Amino acid sequence: MARHSRQAGEPSEDGRRGRVATESASRTAPGQERGPSHRWWVLGVIGLAQLMVVLDATIVNIALPSAQQDLGFSDGNRQWIVTAYALAFGSLLLLGGRIADLVGRRVVFLTGLVGFAVASAIGGAAPSFEILVLARALQGMFGALLAPAALSLLTTTFTVPKERAKAFGIYGAIAGAGGAVGLLLGGVLTEYLNWRWCLYVNLLFALVAFVGGARLLTAGAPANRPKLDIPGTVLVSSGLFCIVFGFSNAETHAWSSVQTWGFLLAGVVLLVAFAWWQTRAEHPLLPLRVVLDRDRAASFLGMFISGAGMFGVFLFLTYYLQKSLLYSPVSTGAAFLPMVAVMIVASVTTTNTLVPRFGAKPIVPLGMGLAAAAMMWLTTLNLSSSYLAHVLPPLLCMGLGLGMIFATAMNLATAGVAARDAGVASAMVNTSQQVGGSIGTALLNTLATSAATDYMVGRNPTPDALAQAQLESYSTAYWWSAGFFALGLLVTAILYRRGAPRPHLVEETEAAPA
Repeated sequence: MARHSRQAGEPSEDGRRGRVATESASRTAPGQERGPSHRWWVLGVIGLAQLMVVLDATIVNIALPSAQQDLGFSDGNRQWIVTAYALAFGSLLLLGGRIADLVGRRVVFLTGLVGFAVASAIGGAAPSFEILVLARALQGMFGALLAPAALSLLTTTFTVPKERAKAFGIYGAIAGAGGAVGLLLGGVLTEYLNWRWCLYVNLLFALVAFVGGARLLTAGAPANRPKLDIPGTVLVSSGLFCIVFGFSNAETHAWSSVQTWGFLLAGVVLLVAFAWWQTRAEHPLLPLRVVLDRDRAASFLGMFISGAGMFGVFLFLTYYLQKSLLYSPVSTGAAFLPMVAVMIVASVTTTNTLVPRFGAKPIVPLGMGLAAAAMMWLTTLNLSSSYLAHVLPPLLCMGLGLGMIFATAMNLATAGVAARDAGVASAMVNTSQQVGGSIGTALLNTLATSAATDYMVGRNPTPDALAQAQLESYSTAYWWSAGFFALGLLVTAILYRRGAPRPHLVEETEAAPA
């Protein structure tokens, strides 16, 4: 029976045996037998798969106007192209993570790649709106298998602290920058080819990642595989579905509509029931040992809050650049590249240099503060703003803040997790970011629309008035995003432990193969 995690240095016999197990696991962790070059190739494969999943959340946004014109669906139905993906992805992530623990991460990773590619091909060739929505839901379903398997493979492959820090710095940069890369790639594909290539491009990503994964990843089913908690799976999947669906409905229905608050209330009740069941289930889907660690809980909450806040940049700044400053889709995507570059540098520097020395407590809250400052800075934009003088500085500030948040939170959210729980812990990271992003998108959209409507009350709908109403809507979204990040600053400053991260011991006597 697995023991609970103990910190290094405790003078008990269990602690001494745990250290031996840790050293053994470190020596035999997947990817380490073949030398450093093999491990870094594995990181490349995992990073490519993660990039495909993350950018798919934004690449389709650029393609939507062209897809709507081609397939002839209404403005009211347009949101379902995005919502279908978010619903399937967000509600099935925890199940996908547990399946990776049950079946084996390599098998689930490769299956997710194939399924995601097939779903993308169906969407690219979709002759109708209904087929496109079905394909997006299938993408979300296979993405829910792929994303936690990818992160848990990273967790079990890199066990040496210095290498783990570097790997998570790169992975965190990919996760944070994927949305911006999706905007650029979507703009290029839509402008120079057509919207269908925003889905077909996933076939190339999946093919390269599949060939690399089949050659590099270690085969085998996990030892001591856990049993599936079916009641817990039903409760959490349906609860997350209701939460995401309820917030998505808020974009087209009033908050007072039963289709909004009814689903939100049902989601909360189901998630409360899930939490209660996890304290009583013999084989819980989300063991309490995974979420009760302070650093891990702070990381999950940090990912959730920053996931909600960052859409104030990707979504509304995209609208501002295209509708207010009249940028092309390609120019809009290129405008985010400096932010991506800063995010990558900040992620790698933070996890390799700052966190090992100072710990997460000053780093993640500082990142939240920088992100909040960037959002407030964006509220000063107007119709005469220029890119270099007014847009670029807050984007660089945002890239620095997000780089400090994502890599650190992902690293500590999965540090010290037993191999048998790596999948579900990784799924919690993705679930936190995805559900936070879905809630943030719906909430900010609703608030922005209301701000624009309120501004036009008593005014004639002249072009100048409509343009100013747009600015008011963007500014409202930026202020609320700043509020999210300010909340994240408070939460992470309270929860994270002081000092450098303390070494964790694996919670079982032998490492399970990937």
